[in-house]
Amino acid sequence: MRVVLDTNVVISGLLWHGTPRKLLDAARQHQIQLFTCHPLIEELDDVLSREKFAHRLALANVSRRTLITGYIALSILVEPAIISPVIEDDPDDDIVLACALAAQADVIVSGDQHLLRLTSFQRIDILNAKDMLQTLAE
Repeated sequence: MRVVLDTNVVISGLLWHGTPRKLLDAARQHQIQLFTCHPLIEELDDVLSREKFAHRLALANVSRRTLITGYIALSILVEPAIISPVIEDDPDDDIVLACALAAQADVIVSGDQHLLRLTSFQRIDILNAKDMLQTLAE
């Protein structure tokens, strides 16, 4: 199954134990294939550099660079497709859709309500992490 994880899911999976971490584990165990793109990696780097994550990185005794490098190694990089604007309330979310389209993804996993409200985009399902994990278990 080809999957694009939104940045919020990636961060949760990298920094906490929970459902998003189980999705990263599923990729490590080759149950799913993760796809990402440079703009999403740049967003991941930007978000992880925020002060609110400094304590969590210190607790985990890991640098943001190490986390990002590990995530890139776990993923296949694609060039995002060029799409017309979809999410007017938060145009930055369109990059997730563009990445998924380029990756020919089966699923986008996100915690973002703008994306989740779509439920699908060009036959790509959009699920939260819990629903994605349940789909894997079926």
